[in-house]
Amino acid sequence: MCKNIAIIPARGGSKRIPKKNIKNFCGKPIIAYSIEAAIKSNIFDEVMVSTDSEEIANIAMSYGASVPFYRSKETSDDFATTSDVIMEVLNNYIKAGKNYQYAFCIYPTAPFITPELIVDAEILMKDKKPNEIVTVVEFSYPPQRSYIVTEDGMIKYKYEQYVNSRSQDLEKWYHDVGQLYVFDVENFRANNGQIRERIMPIMVSPLVAQDIDTENDWLLAEEKYKLINKMGRGES
Repeated sequence: MCKNIAIIPARGGSKRIPKKNIKNFCGKPIIAYSIEAAIKSNIFDEVMVSTDSEEIANIAMSYGASVPFYRSKETSDDFATTSDVIMEVLNNYIKAGKNYQYAFCIYPTAPFITPELIVDAEILMKDKKPNEIVTVVEFSYPPQRSYIVTEDGMIKYKYEQYVNSRSQDLEKWYHDVGQLYVFDVENFRANNGQIRERIMPIMVSPLVAQDIDTENDWLLAEEKYKLINKMGRGES
Protein backbone atom coordinates (compact mmCIF):
# COMPACT_ATOMS: atom_id res chain seq x y z
CA MET A 1 0.00 0.00 0.00
CA CYS A 2 1.20 3.50 -0.83
CA LYS A 3 1.38 5.95 2.05
CA ASN A 4 0.04 9.40 1.16
CA ILE A 5 -1.57 11.10 -1.80
CA ALA A 6 -2.22 14.82 -2.21
CA ILE A 7 -5.36 15.57 -4.21
CA ILE A 8 -5.82 19.14 -5.44
CA PRO A 9 -9.33 19.60 -6.90
CA ALA A 10 -9.31 22.33 -9.56
CA ARG A 11 -12.09 22.45 -12.09
CA GLY A 12 -12.11 25.03 -14.84
CA GLY A 13 -15.61 26.48 -14.47
CA SER A 14 -15.14 29.26 -11.92
CA LYS A 15 -17.75 31.97 -12.48
CA ARG A 16 -17.26 34.70 -9.84
CA ILE A 17 -13.51 34.89 -10.51
CA PRO A 18 -12.79 33.71 -14.09
CA LYS A 19 -10.02 31.11 -14.26
CA LYS A 20 -9.70 31.44 -10.50
CA ASN A 21 -7.58 28.32 -9.96
CA ILE A 22 -4.81 29.50 -12.30
CA LYS A 23 -5.14 33.27 -11.96
CA ASN A 24 -1.88 35.09 -11.22
CA PHE A 25 -1.44 35.54 -7.47
CA CYS A 26 1.61 37.59 -6.46
CA GLY A 27 3.63 36.40 -9.41
CA LYS A 28 2.45 32.89 -10.26
CA PRO A 29 -0.73 30.87 -10.75
CA ILE A 30 -2.45 30.48 -7.41
CA ILE A 31 -2.60 26.68 -7.75
CA ALA A 32 1.21 26.64 -7.80
CA TYR A 33 1.34 27.46 -4.09
CA SER A 34 -0.61 24.33 -3.16
CA ILE A 35 1.42 22.13 -5.49
CA GLU A 36 4.75 23.46 -4.29
CA ALA A 37 3.83 23.16 -0.59
CA ALA A 38 2.77 19.56 -1.13
CA ILE A 39 5.95 18.65 -2.99
CA LYS A 40 8.21 20.43 -0.49
CA SER A 41 6.59 18.60 2.44
CA ASN A 42 8.24 15.45 1.06
CA ILE A 43 5.59 13.13 2.49
CA PHE A 44 3.65 12.19 -0.66
CA ASP A 45 3.91 9.27 -3.01
CA GLU A 46 1.95 11.36 -5.48
CA VAL A 47 0.78 14.97 -5.78
CA MET A 48 -2.07 15.05 -8.27
CA VAL A 49 -4.53 17.60 -9.62
CA SER A 50 -8.10 16.60 -10.42
CA THR A 51 -9.41 18.81 -13.21
CA ASP A 52 -11.58 18.93 -16.30
CA SER A 53 -9.41 21.63 -17.91
CA GLU A 54 -6.48 21.02 -20.23
CA GLU A 55 -5.15 24.49 -19.44
CA ILE A 56 -5.17 23.80 -15.68
CA ALA A 57 -3.63 20.38 -16.28
CA ASN A 58 -0.74 21.85 -18.27
CA ILE A 59 -0.01 24.49 -15.64
CA ALA A 60 -0.27 21.93 -12.83
CA MET A 61 2.18 19.60 -14.55
CA SER A 62 4.60 22.46 -15.19
CA TYR A 63 4.83 22.93 -11.41
CA GLY A 64 5.41 19.23 -10.75
CA ALA A 65 1.97 17.76 -10.16
CA SER A 66 0.59 14.77 -12.03
CA VAL A 67 -2.70 14.69 -13.92
CA PRO A 68 -3.17 11.00 -14.67
CA PHE A 69 -6.80 11.38 -15.76
CA TYR A 70 -9.44 14.04 -16.24
CA ARG A 71 -12.62 14.45 -14.23
CA SER A 72 -15.82 12.90 -15.43
CA LYS A 73 -18.70 15.05 -16.60
CA GLU A 74 -20.57 14.23 -13.37
CA THR A 75 -17.85 15.66 -11.12
CA SER A 76 -17.26 18.74 -13.26
CA ASP A 77 -20.61 20.51 -12.87
CA ASP A 78 -21.75 23.07 -10.29
CA PHE A 79 -23.45 20.46 -8.13
CA ALA A 80 -20.55 18.06 -7.58
CA THR A 81 -19.14 18.16 -4.04
CA THR A 82 -15.52 17.89 -3.01
CA SER A 83 -16.35 14.43 -1.60
CA ASP A 84 -17.67 13.37 -5.01
CA VAL A 85 -14.42 14.48 -6.63
CA ILE A 86 -12.23 12.74 -4.04
CA MET A 87 -14.21 9.51 -4.27
CA GLU A 88 -13.82 9.48 -8.05
CA VAL A 89 -10.06 10.05 -7.76
CA LEU A 90 -9.60 7.29 -5.19
CA ASN A 91 -11.72 4.85 -7.18
CA ASN A 92 -9.69 5.55 -10.33
CA TYR A 93 -6.46 4.86 -8.47
CA ILE A 94 -7.84 1.63 -7.02
CA LYS A 95 -8.77 0.52 -10.55
CA ALA A 96 -5.17 1.23 -11.52
CA GLY A 97 -3.91 -0.92 -8.63
CA LYS A 98 -2.86 1.94 -6.33
CA ASN A 99 -4.10 2.10 -2.75
CA TYR A 100 -3.26 4.86 -0.30
CA GLN A 101 -3.46 5.01 3.46
CA TYR A 102 -4.01 8.75 3.85
CA ALA A 103 -5.41 11.29 1.39
CA PHE A 104 -4.74 15.01 1.75
CA CYS A 105 -7.23 17.25 -0.01
CA ILE A 106 -5.46 20.56 -0.59
CA TYR A 107 -7.45 23.33 -2.19
CA PRO A 108 -6.01 25.09 -5.25
CA THR A 109 -6.72 28.56 -3.84
CA ALA A 110 -4.73 28.13 -0.62
CA PRO A 111 -1.63 30.31 -1.07
CA PHE A 112 -1.01 30.43 2.69
CA ILE A 113 -0.55 26.68 3.09
CA THR A 114 2.95 25.57 4.04
CA PRO A 115 4.93 22.33 3.92
CA GLU A 116 5.19 22.54 7.71
CA LEU A 117 1.41 22.56 8.11
CA ILE A 118 1.12 19.50 5.88
CA VAL A 119 3.78 17.63 7.85
CA ASP A 120 2.07 18.56 11.13
CA ALA A 121 -1.18 17.14 9.78
CA GLU A 122 0.49 13.84 8.90
CA ILE A 123 2.03 13.60 12.38
CA LEU A 124 -1.36 14.26 13.97
CA MET A 125 -3.03 11.58 11.82
CA LYS A 126 -0.43 9.02 12.81
CA ASP A 127 -0.40 9.90 16.51
CA LYS A 128 -4.10 10.50 17.23
CA LYS A 129 -5.68 8.46 14.42
CA PRO A 130 -8.78 10.63 13.91
CA ASN A 131 -11.16 9.99 11.03
CA GLU A 132 -10.35 13.39 9.56
CA ILE A 133 -8.30 16.53 10.17
CA VAL A 134 -9.52 19.99 9.12
CA THR A 135 -7.80 23.39 9.23
CA VAL A 136 -9.97 25.84 11.18
CA VAL A 137 -9.89 29.36 12.61
CA GLU A 138 -11.82 30.93 15.47
CA PHE A 139 -14.65 33.29 14.50
CA SER A 140 -13.40 36.84 14.99
CA TYR A 141 -16.75 37.90 16.49
CA PRO A 142 -19.00 35.63 18.61
CA PRO A 143 -21.53 34.16 16.16
CA GLN A 144 -23.94 33.69 19.07
CA ARG A 145 -24.42 37.48 18.95
CA SER A 146 -25.24 37.56 15.24
CA TYR A 147 -28.27 39.17 13.61
CA ILE A 148 -30.66 37.88 10.96
CA VAL A 149 -32.78 39.97 8.59
CA THR A 150 -36.52 39.43 8.98
CA GLU A 151 -39.15 39.46 6.23
CA ASP A 152 -39.96 43.13 6.89
CA GLY A 153 -36.33 44.14 6.37
CA MET A 154 -35.54 44.61 10.03
CA ILE A 155 -32.86 42.80 12.01
CA LYS A 156 -33.07 40.76 15.18
CA TYR A 157 -30.77 38.54 17.20
CA LYS A 158 -30.59 35.00 15.93
CA TYR A 159 -30.03 33.71 19.46
CA GLU A 160 -32.02 35.81 21.92
CA GLN A 161 -30.63 33.90 24.90
CA TYR A 162 -27.20 35.49 24.34
CA VAL A 163 -28.32 39.14 24.09
CA ASN A 164 -26.93 40.06 27.51
CA SER A 165 -23.99 37.63 27.54
CA ARG A 166 -20.47 38.98 27.69
CA SER A 167 -18.37 38.02 24.67
CA GLN A 168 -15.68 36.47 26.85
CA ASP A 169 -18.27 34.18 28.45
CA LEU A 170 -19.47 32.70 25.18
CA GLU A 171 -18.21 29.39 23.85
CA LYS A 172 -15.59 29.74 21.13
CA TRP A 173 -16.80 28.66 17.70
CA TYR A 174 -14.63 27.83 14.69
CA HIS A 175 -15.00 27.57 10.94
CA ASP A 176 -13.20 25.76 8.17
CA VAL A 177 -10.57 27.85 6.35
CA GLY A 178 -10.63 25.84 3.11
CA GLN A 179 -6.97 24.87 3.05
CA LEU A 180 -6.49 21.24 4.01
CA TYR A 181 -8.45 18.09 4.81
CA VAL A 182 -6.75 14.82 5.73
CA PHE A 183 -8.47 11.47 6.11
CA ASP A 184 -7.94 7.76 6.29
CA VAL A 185 -8.82 6.47 2.81
CA GLU A 186 -10.38 3.20 3.94
CA ASN A 187 -12.64 4.99 6.42
CA PHE A 188 -13.51 7.71 3.90
CA ARG A 189 -14.59 5.17 1.28
CA ALA A 190 -16.48 3.05 3.81
CA ASN A 191 -18.54 6.13 4.73
CA ASN A 192 -18.98 7.23 1.11
CA GLY A 193 -17.06 10.41 1.78
CA GLN A 194 -19.34 11.54 4.62
CA ILE A 195 -17.25 11.83 7.79
CA ARG A 196 -19.06 13.35 10.76
CA GLU A 197 -17.26 11.97 13.83
CA ARG A 198 -13.74 12.06 15.29
CA ILE A 199 -12.68 15.12 13.30
CA MET A 200 -9.62 16.87 14.71
CA PRO A 201 -8.79 20.54 14.12
CA ILE A 202 -5.55 22.22 13.20
CA MET A 203 -5.89 25.82 14.35
CA VAL A 204 -4.48 28.49 12.06
CA SER A 205 -3.93 32.20 12.56
CA PRO A 206 -6.57 34.63 11.25
CA LEU A 207 -3.74 36.22 9.27
CA VAL A 208 -3.56 33.15 7.01
CA ALA A 209 -7.31 32.48 6.91
CA GLN A 210 -8.91 34.10 3.89
CA ASP A 211 -11.85 33.07 1.73
CA ILE A 212 -11.19 33.83 -1.93
CA ASP A 213 -14.63 33.94 -3.52
CA THR A 214 -14.76 37.48 -4.92
CA GLU A 215 -12.37 39.96 -6.51
CA ASN A 216 -12.23 41.89 -3.21
CA ASP A 217 -11.32 38.66 -1.39
CA TRP A 218 -8.54 38.16 -3.91
CA LEU A 219 -7.09 41.62 -3.38
CA LEU A 220 -7.21 41.21 0.40
CA ALA A 221 -5.51 37.81 0.17
CA GLU A 222 -2.69 39.29 -1.91
CA GLU A 223 -2.16 42.07 0.62
CA LYS A 224 -2.06 39.53 3.44
CA TYR A 225 0.43 37.42 1.50
CA LYS A 226 2.70 40.42 0.89
CA LEU A 227 2.51 41.37 4.55
CA ILE A 228 3.43 37.86 5.70
CA ASN A 229 6.41 37.80 3.33
CA LYS A 230 7.49 41.23 4.53
CA MET A 231 7.28 40.09 8.16
CA GLY A 232 9.22 36.94 7.31
CA ARG A 233 12.04 38.99 5.82
CA GLY A 234 12.14 41.19 8.91
CA GLU A 235 11.23 44.37 7.05
CA SER A 236 9.60 47.22 8.91
